[in-house]
Amino acid sequence: MDLSEFEADNTVSCRLSSAIPDVCRTEDCCLGIDEAGRGPVLGPMVYGICFCPISKKDDLKGLKVADSKTLTEAERENLFHKLDEAKSFVGWALQVLSPNTISTSMLQRAKYNLNALSHDAAIGLVQYALDCGVQLKELFVDTVGPAEKYQEKLSQRFPGVVVTVRPKADSLFPIVSAASICAKVARDHAVKSWKFLEDLGDVDADYGSGYPNDPKTKSWLLKYLDPVFGYPQFVRFSWSTAQTLLDSKAVPVHW
Repeated sequence: MDLSEFEADNTVSCRLSSAIPDVCRTEDCCLGIDEAGRGPVLGPMVYGICFCPISKKDDLKGLKVADSKTLTEAERENLFHKLDEAKSFVGWALQVLSPNTISTSMLQRAKYNLNALSHDAAIGLVQYALDCGVQLKELFVDTVGPAEKYQEKLSQRFPGVVVTVRPKADSLFPIVSAASICAKVARDHAVKSWKFLEDLGDVDADYGSGYPNDPKTKSWLLKYLDPVFGYPQFVRFSWSTAQTLLDSKAVPVHW
């Protein structure tokens, strides 16, 4: 997966996409949405969509896509390669939300929480598919917040599209599993190849899973906390884990 556009400036968000299969512009299509990296304190969150003609659902199922969280990294890479090879009928698009975008959004004066950010990323990707001419008729979404409210919101935003929002949709609907795989592969690549803008020397890449309760992640956060400037932009400084460490270890600032 080519993330060079995001890697050129990982302080901002970026959209990446496959080519749109011609058949998706002429046949009724289904589309799945899922994300990767919602919980970690390190790295980007990636929203992904995957779409194909409704008549090709069985072909997609035949690729044996599954919820990305149940797969190894090698299995995800292999399945993404299969999805990319099926470009005659499968398309995908990603919104890579940088840690900087997440943090500044959540900490701005007019509160913009993670759920709102997630909803807007998902809606933006669906609109992108529609603007590209995808004949969207069915939308399947892994819920963020209460499923019924989110389903109603999406149904109002996209009239004429049958919307299904479910918890664990990535394990229920292959098209959501496919979106999950695209998102997770992109996040894995982004984290592995992260280019630090800050002058940190040889950065210790052993930061664990990136989740706040991981001892390796906590250790890394302590190691790279500057008492004046805080954290490199790889860190979501709006996360309570980071804020607690800043409050206890960094120099207090009085305005």
